[in-house]
Amino acid sequence: MIQKILIANRGEIACRVIKTAKKLGIKTVAVYSDADRNALHVEMADEAVHIGPAPSNQSYIVIDKILDAIRQTGADAVHPGYGFLSENAAFAEALEKAGVTFIGPPVNAIQAMGDKITSKKLAAEAGVSTVPGHMGLIADADEAVKISGEIGYPVMIKASAGGGGKGMRIAWNDEEAREGFQSSKNEAKNSFGDDRIFIEKFVTEPRHIEIQVLGDKHGNTLYLGERECSIQRRNQKVIEEAPSPFLDEATRKAMGEQAVALAKAVGYHSAGTVEFIVDGKQNKFYFLEMNTRLQVEHPVTELITGLDLVEQMIRVAAGEKLSFVQDDVKLNGWAIESRLYAEDPYRNFLPSIGRLSRYRPPEEGERPDGTVVRNDTGVFEGGEISMYYDPMIAKLCTWAPGEGAIARQAVIKAMGAALNSFEVEGIGHNLPFLSAVMGQERFRSGKITTAYIAEEFKDGFTGVAPDTATERLLAAFAAVAHHRRESRATQISGTLGNHPRKLGRDWVVTLADSHHSVSLRPEANETIVDFVSGESLRIDTTWQPGQTLAPILADGAPAILKVDLKGPAIRLRLHGIDVTARIRSPRVAALAKLMPEKLPPDTSKMLLCPMPGVITGVAVKEGETVEAGQALATVEAMKMENILRAERRGTVKKIVVTPGQSLAVDELIMEFEG
Repeated sequence: MIQKILIANRGEIACRVIKTAKKLGIKTVAVYSDADRNALHVEMADEAVHIGPAPSNQSYIVIDKILDAIRQTGADAVHPGYGFLSENAAFAEALEKAGVTFIGPPVNAIQAMGDKITSKKLAAEAGVSTVPGHMGLIADADEAVKISGEIGYPVMIKASAGGGGKGMRIAWNDEEAREGFQSSKNEAKNSFGDDRIFIEKFVTEPRHIEIQVLGDKHGNTLYLGERECSIQRRNQKVIEEAPSPFLDEATRKAMGEQAVALAKAVGYHSAGTVEFIVDGKQNKFYFLEMNTRLQVEHPVTELITGLDLVEQMIRVAAGEKLSFVQDDVKLNGWAIESRLYAEDPYRNFLPSIGRLSRYRPPEEGERPDGTVVRNDTGVFEGGEISMYYDPMIAKLCTWAPGEGAIARQAVIKAMGAALNSFEVEGIGHNLPFLSAVMGQERFRSGKITTAYIAEEFKDGFTGVAPDTATERLLAAFAAVAHHRRESRATQISGTLGNHPRKLGRDWVVTLADSHHSVSLRPEANETIVDFVSGESLRIDTTWQPGQTLAPILADGAPAILKVDLKGPAIRLRLHGIDVTARIRSPRVAALAKLMPEKLPPDTSKMLLCPMPGVITGVAVKEGETVEAGQALATVEAMKMENILRAERRGTVKKIVVTPGQSLAVDELIMEFEG
């Protein structure tokens, strides 16, 4: 049996592997860069080895440094996680030569399936349906434009060695094909050390559905159901679920059998994933790629099958036979995974870095209603989110028993509650966006495609506007919270008795542009809130000032509010709604309406950096006239290139940055003439 595993990775996946290794009684070794010296995976492992500077191309993807860490610690096996060296055949080959067990597939399978060009050719030879495209290498942007025109727009430009949404662009015309080719090439080189690019037809209204396969070294290969991964942004998955609400049993079986046939064609063993694009209209599926590693979204498969995929990978690597056959694989219940990213949805999901001043995930385990909450993470409160790596903070998963639509609705409800009780402060993050998706009728119906986010949030994410009932709930709680805060103030010891503080019960609650006049009738933990419009709402909560979560019953209906006291105001968050309530006496509220509004500074003639990052290129010169949509500069952050474009026609007055310069959020890049 394997004695000591070195995890050639970082973050949540390193922590995930360590948990299973400990369960099996196997020692673990963490590797870390300068940026990860105090990371959670370093603390969790039995041993840790420093491997270099923060950039991954100087640490985590340098094979010689990983091999040196193996020699230092005597590790007899390596788990690569996902990303970094997980699909690098040269790495697997180097381990084999060193006599170290690679917890993954054989070298030939990585070479065949890890290269997306080769894998498509092999899939076609194996009788697997593939998307039309140009599988040869593309020399330059001119050739990319020519090929794109021949295939027919829209096209998908992809890095041959890509993964995780990096090195991918959709092009709808020649200009986007030219720009997309160069950006994909740059991202691929920086992320994978391989800048080869290919182009294929982009299927409109597609669903992204993948099959989990598992094989041993004795010729046994199985499929473990599917995962629906259609909720994507910039080709990066955001929400996954298993099973898919779209597939019927016959299609599931056909896709599973094709996935197994492809895996067997290359002698595959270990865990792997065969990804398909499914035409939502015609119910046809096409092979997309095979990921010869553990997927980010593997927890949803674990939740519906009861299998520990990391454990299975370790046992297979040690030479064990699978202990079950295809007929033993049963899909039980429904599971959803929400990826919590350090990305600010209010700034078009641009990366956010900084320190986690508060990180309190919901409690893991089974709930009274039978649902389960699981949270895979690699961070902790007080830790930093670095600009050098993927922006993932955690993977929040929920599971519900049952089957069909009832189970799916139950798991969505459980996810909504878990997101509401997940506290993250100090950085921008996508929790409100995830909550918003869970509340959308289209998502609940299961009518989703890979264009879901682009279609449902055409103008970007600006938050969720509360409906009438929710606004009333927020106003009622705000009044109750203010009353409790005022009540506590009246009980301060040492005050002069001849100046008693009066406790009012009539208030005006302002939420954005709406005003709610209310009167309170406190009764122990319950308070009846009477609105001047005639409605009443009974608020039952144990919340006290200082607590950041408020579990409440509003006329008996449960909800969990995030509460942040900001001076006299109260910030409230629920289901993606983020509002600041101001509670005033009727007289003060009347006077507040007369106060002048403070206007923000005018930045319309400036290009500001929208995220922390490095300027990798400036595309214009001082004095140049630019048109709307024209590229101005390129910023790289968290291994992704972001092209900043002109919002309208104008003349560049002054450029204050140079390539290679690191910028903070809202730092000036250039100014324009008036």
